[in-house]
Amino acid sequence: MEILPLIVLFLSFFLLMGVGLPISFAMGLSTLATLAMMFSFDQALFIMAQKMVVGFDSFTLLALPFFILAGNIMTTGGIARRLINLAKMVGQPLPGSLAHTNILANMMFGSVSGSAVASAAAVGGVMTPEMRRAGYDMKFGAAVNIASCTTGLLIPPSGTFIIYSLISGGTSVAALFVAGYLPGILLGGAMMLVAGIMAARAGHKGQGLPTLRELGFAIADAILPLGLVVIIMGGIISGIVTATEAAGIAVIYAFILALFVYREMTYRDLPKVVMDTGMTTGIVMLLVGISSAMSWTMTFADMPYMIQQALEAVSENPLMVLLFINISLLIIGTFMDLTPALLIFTPIFLPVAQDMGMDPVHFGVMMTLNLCIGICTPPVGSALFVGSSIAGVPVWSVLRPIIPFYLAFAAVLAIVTLVPDVSLLLPRLFLGYGG
Repeated sequence: MEILPLIVLFLSFFLLMGVGLPISFAMGLSTLATLAMMFSFDQALFIMAQKMVVGFDSFTLLALPFFILAGNIMTTGGIARRLINLAKMVGQPLPGSLAHTNILANMMFGSVSGSAVASAAAVGGVMTPEMRRAGYDMKFGAAVNIASCTTGLLIPPSGTFIIYSLISGGTSVAALFVAGYLPGILLGGAMMLVAGIMAARAGHKGQGLPTLRELGFAIADAILPLGLVVIIMGGIISGIVTATEAAGIAVIYAFILALFVYREMTYRDLPKVVMDTGMTTGIVMLLVGISSAMSWTMTFADMPYMIQQALEAVSENPLMVLLFINISLLIIGTFMDLTPALLIFTPIFLPVAQDMGMDPVHFGVMMTLNLCIGICTPPVGSALFVGSSIAGVPVWSVLRPIIPFYLAFAAVLAIVTLVPDVSLLLPRLFLGYGG
């Protein structure tokens, strides 16, 4: 067991990232350098190419580009506005009604797009002018949008869970999807509680109950977009379709809605939608392939075993080990985006968690929720920068109003970590999941 290859791997990785190299290339070059230390350079090239191909060789992974395409079609096709109108009716009676509308809309749009950044852009683009006209402090408005857009990474369909399924050795995508509902709703509820208290202190009152006519129109307008969730999850839970087949159905359904039913997307928009999908998919697939080689290298160098031994030397208490893992992920999330962090650190921490008896679905939900915090924090939080830009406020000015939402994140993370049934109850009920 030698620690030198691991030192070279991580030292070169962070050094290359520090000089501004894209993270996928930093991962690839550091992995290649480490493999060349352990084998010959020719063997290192062969192993890396082989492990990248193995990383791509997954039928489940095909679901990812389909869900990305479906989300892009929905963003272009006017579906966000219809979900926001329904969210308005639900949040209207509550103090700070527009803040609640933003959170509910992010939960609903995230559940059909599966992208936090897409939700922040689409929902924030509609809600920002309304909140500004209503006299809301836009720093608070940006904080609400940034924090709540992450709920879409937990409420299915979630591309994050597909990636985790692949990197964790085939954890059930269906179980992960169903497991994300309760934590996602719990997180959204915590966001609404914080937003309601802050809005009430600022003097923002509710707007009264909507009329049955208004509520009926909003439900009728949003029923078709929400039907996508029913079709996808209903098909997966019933066993009629796999996650990959459900993703293909999602594309067809979104295409019909955007092009023929709502007619807010035209054939001229399709090249840009497809190009955006191809670029996003290409970035993710490159990360997946390279991370497979990096994960194999870490495993070959006995890194999971070393970490397990180190943690057991510090404490044999499972709660202390989970606390260490969560704190580590919180720190990692502040300077690394969610997808690469998931790809790199799942093979490191998952074996440790499983040796303590933790279910991989429970761990996947915990890890995803933890890393969601990172996309809302500086210095690399993608949702933080997008949400601030949409609201037209400096990034630094959002940090103070978003602190209470960080506390809500921490509270929900603690509940999800310590109460496995929050993640595992629904998979057991609907799928007979036994872990």
